[in-house]
This record gives sequence, structure tokens and C-alpha cells, in this order.
Amino acid sequence: MFQGYYFQTKKMLKVAILDDYQNIAKDFIDLKKLSSKYEFQVFNEPFENEDDVIEKLKEFEVLFIMRERTKITKNLLEQLKKLKLIVTSGMRNKSINLEAAKKNKVVVTGTEINSNPTPELTWALILGLARNFKTEIDNMYQGYWQSTIGVELKGKILGLLGLGRVGSQVAKIGKAFGMQIMAWSENLNLDKCKELDVLPCSKDDLIQNSDFLSIHVQGGDRYRDCITIKEFEKMKKTSYLINTSRGEIVNEDDLIIALSTNIIAGAGIDVYVKEPLPESHKLRFVQNALLLPHIGYVTAENYATFYNQMIENLDSFASGKPQRVIEQ
Repeated sequence: MFQGYYFQTKKMLKVAILDDYQNIAKDFIDLKKLSSKYEFQVFNEPFENEDDVIEKLKEFEVLFIMRERTKITKNLLEQLKKLKLIVTSGMRNKSINLEAAKKNKVVVTGTEINSNPTPELTWALILGLARNFKTEIDNMYQGYWQSTIGVELKGKILGLLGLGRVGSQVAKIGKAFGMQIMAWSENLNLDKCKELDVLPCSKDDLIQNSDFLSIHVQGGDRYRDCITIKEFEKMKKTSYLINTSRGEIVNEDDLIIALSTNIIAGAGIDVYVKEPLPESHKLRFVQNALLLPHIGYVTAENYATFYNQMIENLDSFASGKPQRVIEQ
């Protein structure tokens, strides 16, 4: 465990604030006020590759990172010889190799995160798909009027792949719309299903019966490529897929095929295998895809929590008493 070296020597820590795509860290952290204690550098652009990461971060002792943007790999941790502390948004980040961090004596800490923004965004996507927001908004700016026909949510089947913190909130809102709710996951909590009046089912039943299939499980190998062309071909042609969880859960090549050939009616997507989504990515050109740039957790309230607690974690580390440590 860290022994308070920086506190004892009064050494100024060099802190890299990564993944600040929107250039907003300065709005939540008073960098000038803290400049007597820490030397900050903000990185607003994604790194080109891991060699670029290593070259630009080799002098830093602390990294502030946004969950699942820059990957903190075993090789990266071995190459960043001066690194002592990583502070991530949230208390879980699968982009960090925790085993390698422990081996290289790098402390990893996290922050609290509000779970409500992602369910809210999920419903924005569901409603946008049901009422053809993308087409109608585009057409309004072109001078057109009422060019599509939407569908009602009441009586439709909402299928949830996952019924954890986010999935449970999505289910409650679905009930308010008068939808029937089904759920499946590998570790589905039957007591939670009963509490929320959600029908537990098999994966095949979920795929085949859902009018709106919304994904709310964690990433990782367990659910990687959980939805492929095989699943898409079992879905109703009138059904919609919504993914605000992790890009790797849905095979993107198969999703493009399913959308472009109308195997399903459409998809609302906020997460991708590669982020930011490349400008030339084929998903950007599929007409029945409603795409958002991974803004599920991007709210003023969450950013205030992230950055304020990152500074708290940094101060506690510098004083030799790390807090909100993620088990390694």
C-alpha cells in the first residue's frame, strides 16, 4: 500500500486528465486553484494507438480517466514507469487491467456514478424509434410534413437483456407505458422479476417475442457477441434493438446487415466497439439506425460527481490514505 511518499516530500504530482472529448474538465475542476499542489495536463483527443499513449503519458504519475475510453492494458502499465495512481469515473472499469496494475504497484480508485441517466437515454431511443424521430426531424428541416407512421408502446413487449440497476429502471418505465416486460440474463434474479412483475424467460424466447429488445448487461467475455445474425434472424421484422450498455455485446457487422436488409425494423445505439465511432463507419450510413455518441452517462450531474471525487481521491492518495480503492 502507498506510504505517503508525495505527502512527505511535498513533491508536485503530474496529473494527466484523459478522454476529455468535450473540453469540460476545466468547468468542474479549478485547475488554477490546484496548480500549487498538482501539475495538470488535459488531453482532449483520443490517442492514435498505444505507442502514442505511452509516449505522451510517460512522465505522469497520476491518470484521471473516463470509464472505458482509453484502455489501460498490461503493456501500458509496464511501460509507464512513473505511474502511481489511476482514478476512473465509476467504481468499475473493464478497460483497466487490474491484475497488471497491482503487479506494477499502481493504485486504482474510482468515483460514484448516477445510474439514472442511462435508463433515461434508453427511453429517448425507444421513443425515437417508435415515432421515427430521425426521419421526421430531418424532414422537418427539409420542409416536409408527416412522412412516417409510428407505433404505440402500450401492449408491446419490451425485452430486457439484463435486469440489474439500469434494466430495473427501464422495466419500471415500461410498465408505466403499459408494456409487457420480459427479461433474460445468465444470472437473472427471479425475486427481482417477481418484484417488478417481469416475466423471466429463455434467451430464445426473449429474442423471438420482443418488439423492443434493450440491452442492460455488463461487457466482457460473457456477453461478447451475444447478439449476432443468428439472433437477428429470429427477431420480428417489426422489432427494434436498443443498446446503451457495451458495443461488444452486439456484433456490429451483423447489425449492419440486419438493418440494411430490413431483417429488423431499426436500432437505437449509444455504444460501439471502437469509440469514438470512426467517421467512415458503415453504421453512420444506415438509414434505420438512430445513433448517439455514447452519452448515456454524460450529464452535468455525473461529471460534477466524477471530477469532484477524482480530486478527493487525489488528495487522499497524496496524504497517504487512498480512498474509494477498487479491489485489485
